[in-house]
Amino acid sequence: MAAQPQVLIVGAGPAGLAAALFLSRRDVPVRIIEAALEPIRTSKALGVNPRTHVLLEETGVTARILAEAQELRTLFVHHNGKPLTTVRPDWKALGATHPMVILPQARTEALLTEALAPFGVAPERGSALTAVSQTGDVVTATLAHGETITAPLLLAADGAHSTVRKALDLDFPGDGWDEPWQLMDVDIDGLQPDQGWVDLHDEGVLLALPFSGKTFRLIGFGRPLLENLPSEWTVGTIHWESDFRISHRMVERMTVGRICLAGDAAHIHSPMGARGMNLGIEDAFVYAACAADFLNGEAGRLEDYNRIRHPVDAAVVERVRGLTNLIRNTSPLADWLKGVVPPLLSHLPFALNAGLRVGMGLDHPVTVR
Repeated sequence: MAAQPQVLIVGAGPAGLAAALFLSRRDVPVRIIEAALEPIRTSKALGVNPRTHVLLEETGVTARILAEAQELRTLFVHHNGKPLTTVRPDWKALGATHPMVILPQARTEALLTEALAPFGVAPERGSALTAVSQTGDVVTATLAHGETITAPLLLAADGAHSTVRKALDLDFPGDGWDEPWQLMDVDIDGLQPDQGWVDLHDEGVLLALPFSGKTFRLIGFGRPLLENLPSEWTVGTIHWESDFRISHRMVERMTVGRICLAGDAAHIHSPMGARGMNLGIEDAFVYAACAADFLNGEAGRLEDYNRIRHPVDAAVVERVRGLTNLIRNTSPLADWLKGVVPPLLSHLPFALNAGLRVGMGLDHPVTVR
């Protein structure tokens, strides 16, 4: 651990861990602090998209993810229980060098943490940030246990309720929806481990994604998750269930002086876009390049980070909001569109591939300049 880090990272989720790894590979000393005492055991995020594989390739993490993850090869799309279309992504046609795979976020975080170990960097757990301030030359962070850390730069990757964002008094504009969405990890016989299933029903949506072995992640709202499943499915053990509420928000700026924001601290959206964790890792990749350049004397590079990432992240949040709004809309028109659009797209490969590129993270280049 570096006693005097060049970058202090607040938050040891995927964005914070990836930033620590990318910076360490650039020989930038970092410390990464985390309020939680233990790593997460449950996972809201599952999908690791092709873009993330490319960004993590040289770190060795991609190979480890692919070795234990499950590729998503087929998605069966239904409307009110009736088959609409079947999607089998052609990764090469999409311009991807790696497939979309399913791996619980807890495992992705564990693999990033293991990759950090050879650099002598580990998350400092139980280290909650209570205050942060900055001058033209340095950032000062105060921790709950009394320690004060000074560093030239600070990256806030401390989640949707970011202490750093609030300390900076940054607006987090957007909207939140009241209805509860449900999550459940349950054993199912009837789907194969490389298959997903979605029902766009008139009351909302139900999505089933492979989780591990015979266990599938159910996500949905509008009716109880286990109601109206296909009759040929056999439901077994329920391993975990929870609920959450959806918000779509984008911070007004991602750079304030010597402090930058990444991941959920900067943007949040529904899981329908499969982009949250992956978008945070993109932020981390660009931030590491900009921060390293800044520390080497390129004065404008922190502002470059905001210039590069803010429009990209904001566009993704808006696209995902539009998609989710259609899915949650229960009007007769919206229900008609749910039944018409998927099969129409399946007969228009260019349109289907354009939609898939959004979910795969291939809808824009990742640039550091």
